[in-house]
Amino acid sequence: MRNAFAFISPHWPAPRSVKALVTSRERGGNPKPYEHFNMAEHVGDSSPHVAMAREDLQHFVGDAHPLLWLNQTHSTIVADEYKPGMEADASVAFSSDYACVVMTADCLPVFFCSTEGDRVAVAHAGWRGLADGVLEHTLARLNLPPEKVIVWLGPAISSKHFEVGEEVRERFIASDAQAFQCFEPSPFRLKHYMADLYHLARLRLNLCGVDQVYGGGFCTYAERSRFYSYRRDGVTGRMASVIWLAQ
Repeated sequence: MRNAFAFISPHWPAPRSVKALVTSRERGGNPKPYEHFNMAEHVGDSSPHVAMAREDLQHFVGDAHPLLWLNQTHSTIVADEYKPGMEADASVAFSSDYACVVMTADCLPVFFCSTEGDRVAVAHAGWRGLADGVLEHTLARLNLPPEKVIVWLGPAISSKHFEVGEEVRERFIASDAQAFQCFEPSPFRLKHYMADLYHLARLRLNLCGVDQVYGGGFCTYAERSRFYSYRRDGVTGRMASVIWLAQ
């Protein structure tokens, strides 16, 4: 590798065959304002720097597990085969043939694996994806009894820094009355709320019968040295959340 990079490993009781990580911005070769390990080609960073960062990540994961980069559009589409560049916001893998990847910079990356260690998935869950059902679509594609699913919630913006309009709150409450507890009145503007993506994700997963949910507690906005944050910086990079099955 030309550049060493830093990453976070999920703390969850996944089987040994399941490998996962989230890149951070702490080390790498990308220039300002994308320092130091930007994964995204669409944010204004130079193509050679992004290509080098992606190559370093691929080298770490291993060439036997090519990274499945998606064109993310805040949809509920789940990729289930190796087609790089397809429009989707989640992917699943039932073999070690490729690694599932989503990029984030405030939205919530949600990792899934089976208790048997024979299938994995990762989803990009901003508020739109959560409201539209990206987690439910991912679970459906995994095709497992809920008690056989383990989930880890990766780095996302915390409720302290995530202000949304009244229409966002109403949209969640319309599908689940219990979602009211995920919103607190904003101290900054009337008819605005501070939204808790972690709580919203846990509610949606629990409604699907998934109780083995770990992680959370990060804040991409507050942890400037570790994470990119679109809401904080505007022009910035993206982290990659990667999960794959070992051979």
